[in-house]
Amino acid sequence: MNIAIVGATGNVGRKILKVLENKSFPVDSLYLVASSKSAGSKLKFKGKEIEVENLETFDFSKSEITFFSAGGKISEKYAPLAAKHSLVIDNSSYFRMDPDVPLIVPEVNSHDLKNYKKKNIIANANCSVIPLVVALKPLHDLYNIKRIVASTYQSVSGAGKASMDELLSQTKDFLENKNLSSSYFTKQIAFNAIPHIDSFLDSGYTKEEQKMHDEVKKILDSKIKVTSTSVRIPVLVSHAVSVNIEFNKKYKLNEIRDVLNTSPGCKVVDEHKDGGYITPAEAENKFETFISRIREDNSQDNTINLWIVSDNLLKGAALNAVEIAEALIKIK
Repeated sequence: MNIAIVGATGNVGRKILKVLENKSFPVDSLYLVASSKSAGSKLKFKGKEIEVENLETFDFSKSEITFFSAGGKISEKYAPLAAKHSLVIDNSSYFRMDPDVPLIVPEVNSHDLKNYKKKNIIANANCSVIPLVVALKPLHDLYNIKRIVASTYQSVSGAGKASMDELLSQTKDFLENKNLSSSYFTKQIAFNAIPHIDSFLDSGYTKEEQKMHDEVKKILDSKIKVTSTSVRIPVLVSHAVSVNIEFNKKYKLNEIRDVLNTSPGCKVVDEHKDGGYITPAEAENKFETFISRIREDNSQDNTINLWIVSDNLLKGAALNAVEIAEALIKIK
């Protein structure tokens, strides 16, 4: 199969390259595509160097599946052009709420893939939404979820490489007792937590929070009530979600542990002792969605609490995109 990656030199693009290699995805020809600034540079795939091509002049008819990981503006302009010749799997937020574009997390709603032909575009979900719905799906099937309250703790890699560099430089300056400058965050990110991701809406929520509300409903069930707070934390890779889940039915805690541990993509690490849980550092470079701190909410009937962690560049982006392609091949 002929594959193209737009945004190949970015954080997610490089991860897509690694996932394709690690999964032995059937790649006949691979085209790496990026901006004119990156064109001419080279990246390795299966031991061979591949030269990066210029997006502005790239011929999409050479590709059967094209992954877009270059941001919403690039997807808005180039994805429809690519979709005339190639199936597009888009990692940006631009097409997610388009009614003619399926928003896919394969473990949750692969049945919606059949709708891709309307625009020849499939949207990849938000990097915090993906692990959340992977964990919610088997619980919703069992007990019917009424409402969730989520707080996300999102690493700086979700904002791009420059944001990662800013965290590292601020950390160095802080430890050397120097003044800190912020270019990519609204406040100091080193040794801090910022309750603000993306721009504010009139409702008081941020766009990032609204994405979660809308995407959970589109992927899982429009009847589920959702509220959330998104926080940027000084961690390089992996996002975490603390979620309170209210069911419409009574539940059994042991059954919840069992079903989560046997559901696709999930791994339960939940020992009630020091260190008996997963943190963002441990989830980095792992394919699984980790679930810890499973417990009853003693303040509310039919309600539990979970702690969910996954690598935002993998399951939150690159891995999910490649798994969409794998699921598509199976149904074609």
